[in-house]
Amino acid sequence: MNKIILCFALFFITSSTYSQTIYENFHSNKLNEDRQLKILLPRGYNKDDSKRYPLIIVFDGDYLFEAVSGNVDYFSYWEDMPEAIVVGIKQEDRRYDDSMFSEQNSLPIEKGAAFFEFIGMELIPYINNSFKTENFRVAVGHGETANFINYYLLKDVPLFQAYISISPNLAPKTSEYLTERFKSFQTKIFYYLATSSNDVPSIKVGAESLNKNITSLDNKNLLYNFDNFEGPSHYSLPAHAIPKALESIFFVFQPITKKEYNESILKLDTSPVVYLTEKYQMIKDLFGIEKQILINDFKAIEAAIEKKEEFKYFEDLGNLARKEYPDTLLGHYYLARFYEETGDPKKAMKMYRSAYILEEIGGITKDLMLELADQIKADFGY
Repeated sequence: MNKIILCFALFFITSSTYSQTIYENFHSNKLNEDRQLKILLPRGYNKDDSKRYPLIIVFDGDYLFEAVSGNVDYFSYWEDMPEAIVVGIKQEDRRYDDSMFSEQNSLPIEKGAAFFEFIGMELIPYINNSFKTENFRVAVGHGETANFINYYLLKDVPLFQAYISISPNLAPKTSEYLTERFKSFQTKIFYYLATSSNDVPSIKVGAESLNKNITSLDNKNLLYNFDNFEGPSHYSLPAHAIPKALESIFFVFQPITKKEYNESILKLDTSPVVYLTEKYQMIKDLFGIEKQILINDFKAIEAAIEKKEEFKYFEDLGNLARKEYPDTLLGHYYLARFYEETGDPKKAMKMYRSAYILEEIGGITKDLMLELADQIKADFGY
């Protein structure tokens, strides 16, 4: 019995330590009523540090919030996406009123128009003022709300930079509006669309038609992904689509994968080090996040240099490593490799030996550096 009690106590402590879900009632003047919010803060969220987070707004938060927040927590734990603040709006029996649109032009009217303004003029300013948010925002919707989030794309400056539209019950003119709008974007917009073989037939037809229209466009600022799953129903589809959507939106944030290495890096005609710096600059430009270059990614570029025998790039990689990890052996190791492979073994030997006061990192040890120096000495008799 004591062990059972202890297990429950440990579970409670762990949950309290890592789970930062807040439940709030928020009064809306636009709607003239209270709305219930679920807010997930990232692990280790600290109001006093300088770190800021992307914001994910989940419509139909009464049932979608946990699916989204669970995936966000999981992916961010493994650094496949940035940590993010997730806000779910409970809509329950109000979702149809909230999503109301005109039969004439398919745009929000009455309660739908009020709810549209509530999100942009009340909720997001409140979240921005209360928590440490970045400017990168994601909207998630399902069914009626998956149609509704598209209205924010029609603004001159879209309220969200990424849209996850799962099994959208599209208004008659939505596809037409989106097709025209997607032609003109001058900034990056992420758009994910999903349906399934067992989706509601009319919804499936609408989603497939929209996909056909979008794929016919040529706009490099539109970062688009579509999934047509085999099997899930309209109601089980979010469980399949949400992880795929998050992966597609935050692909560039992920560590270099085997696929990226084989299909992009090894096929470069230019410097792989430039590719690496541009990858992380894109993370900053898209998400507003200064991310330190991962050791995994340094190793991937090192492997590409080795495989293609383009050893001149070790110099740039070494200088970049010195900037990112100045107190470690990483930069010295790559610079020594540069000198060794480009015909200056004496300088390489000195570089290997000079690193003994620095910290070991990523499998590069002081013993390894000294062994490499001794090997050069043995080979050249210095």
